[in-house]
Amino acid sequence: MESFFVRYRNLVVLLALLVAQILGLAMQVRRTSGGQAGDGRSVQLIRLWANSIVSPPERALHSSGSGISGLWNNYVDLRHVLQQNAELQKTVDRLRLEQAALLEDAKQGKRLEALLNFEQKYIYKTTAAQAIGTSGTDQSRVFYIDKGKDEGIDRDMAVITPDGIVGKIRDVFPHTAQVLAINDQSSGAGVILESTRIRGILRGNGAGQPQIEDVIRDQRIQAGEKVLTAGGDQIFPRGLPVGVVDRVVNDPDRDGFVEVIVKPAAHLDQLDEVLVVTSTQPRFPPDQQQDLATSEMLKGAEAEKQKTSEGMAEKLPGLTVPNLPPDQQPLNDTSNPNPVSRPPVAIHPDRFTPGNATTPALPAAPGSNQGAPATDQQAPKKKPVPKAPEISPATTPPTTPQGDR
Repeated sequence: MESFFVRYRNLVVLLALLVAQILGLAMQVRRTSGGQAGDGRSVQLIRLWANSIVSPPERALHSSGSGISGLWNNYVDLRHVLQQNAELQKTVDRLRLEQAALLEDAKQGKRLEALLNFEQKYIYKTTAAQAIGTSGTDQSRVFYIDKGKDEGIDRDMAVITPDGIVGKIRDVFPHTAQVLAINDQSSGAGVILESTRIRGILRGNGAGQPQIEDVIRDQRIQAGEKVLTAGGDQIFPRGLPVGVVDRVVNDPDRDGFVEVIVKPAAHLDQLDEVLVVTSTQPRFPPDQQQDLATSEMLKGAEAEKQKTSEGMAEKLPGLTVPNLPPDQQPLNDTSNPNPVSRPPVAIHPDRFTPGNATTPALPAAPGSNQGAPATDQQAPKKKPVPKAPEISPATTPPTTPQGDR
């Protein structure tokens, strides 16, 4: 028995303490509540003691578990994080490149849409091209496009954008071409001011700015006035936008002349897509072409009708009399061409003569003042008319009505 208590002394003490605590709780609840369940002050004190005894080991266990878990997750288990970080960085770089490409494609799509809309409305035939390079020096304002002789590009063709003119083709290669911009010193374009209608030659200056040369000083030239192509150079079609007047400076070499600095309408330093005017023959949409064909057909029919009328007038020269005024011409005569004529009065009436008493009743001629023939009882007797001598046909006198004798 002694050996049992010695061997299990700790366990026996623990069990004794637990039994004592349970008995103490039971006694306190019974004393404070009068036989009913409740929480008194003694019970809270026992709970505080129990909490004070149990909480430190729990906190120690929890802190140990958290520390071990953090050590494992933040240090031990990070052997693949570096590789994942590198892969994520590559993904981020790729997505950034794709985003930049998509943004550039969206901007290019908008530019191409505007270019297509302008090309459809433009009446001349054009070819779209992409700017692929520049000269690389400030002394020469040229750039290259990706269309050449095989695509129908030729020298001195105008290069434009929806905003305004850009330049002209200087050199042509099989698949590329060199464009001379309007701000180059060797370029030239005939322009006209929109309001004042002053003409001049547009060239580039040393600073790369287009300017109008050989302009006489005029107070009407103001900043902001639009500049258009004049069409006299046989390169740029008439009426295309060039830019606006930036300022007017005096010509240092000639008194009385000024140089008009022009702000170009096209962005010459940010060119991407351009249009090359390959033909200056007017080009119309299908509906307008059908309208033009119908108009030409009607015009031809009218011309044929007019020609036929002139031919008939030449074949009928008697329709006009040179000596008569216009209101008395036969073509303008509105009288009855077939007037009703009265029958002539017989010189020797007989029984067949109209109006004779012996002839049956016949209808009177239209417009005649003679009435219906009278009957035998009502017709008055007429005196016998002496017989006139016979006259040869060659000497037949003119017939005279009986009432005029």
